[in-house]
Amino acid sequence: MTNSPALENLIVPPAAPIVVATTNRKKLGEMKLLLEPLGYDIRDLSHFEKSTDIEEHGLSFIENARLKAVGQAQFLGQWCIGEDSGLVVPALNGAPGIYSARYSGPKATDESNNRLLLENMAELRGGERAAYYVSTAVLADPQGKIYIECEGKCWGRILTSPRGQHGFGYDPLFEIVEYRLTFAELGSMVKSVLSHRARAMELFKRKLLALFSV
Repeated sequence: MTNSPALENLIVPPAAPIVVATTNRKKLGEMKLLLEPLGYDIRDLSHFEKSTDIEEHGLSFIENARLKAVGQAQFLGQWCIGEDSGLVVPALNGAPGIYSARYSGPKATDESNNRLLLENMAELRGGERAAYYVSTAVLADPQGKIYIECEGKCWGRILTSPRGQHGFGYDPLFEIVEYRLTFAELGSMVKSVLSHRARAMELFKRKLLALFSV
């Protein structure tokens, strides 16, 4: 899934900023935790006076991640990471899927999305409550050329009521079966190892190090 052209003349110093194409502070916090140990200056769109609105009209997570990375990179003239992620419940035909953030409508909140998910899963039992988080990440250069694409998944199940105070999105409902704890109970340090985003970023980090060491 990676598009890595010849890079003989590419030199990007470790201090060069890499912009995460998001205004979600919690998502930025997770990305900084995962990428800053490499020595990069990780920023989000709030560091810039203006950014562009990206219409997420892709039909998959990776398509939306590409749109974010390329669109913001070209607008800002910066290296950009586009990340798109969400929750997939096979028993709901893949919902919430790419609509995870706005599952309950244009003015959706984490709470309203969680309520709707519980309503739609009220009749589901046992294995029907299986679900997975997916995260896709794309790196584009200031001209909008894509150099890295990767994906990570984390399987679990949806509880019948929320538990925990950490995380965001569907984290209070998403239980890691082996731990019997939700992402909202596990906290950021454990989540930074187990989560879909952590798995995508682990692959992303390896590709990033290879890319900039040429």
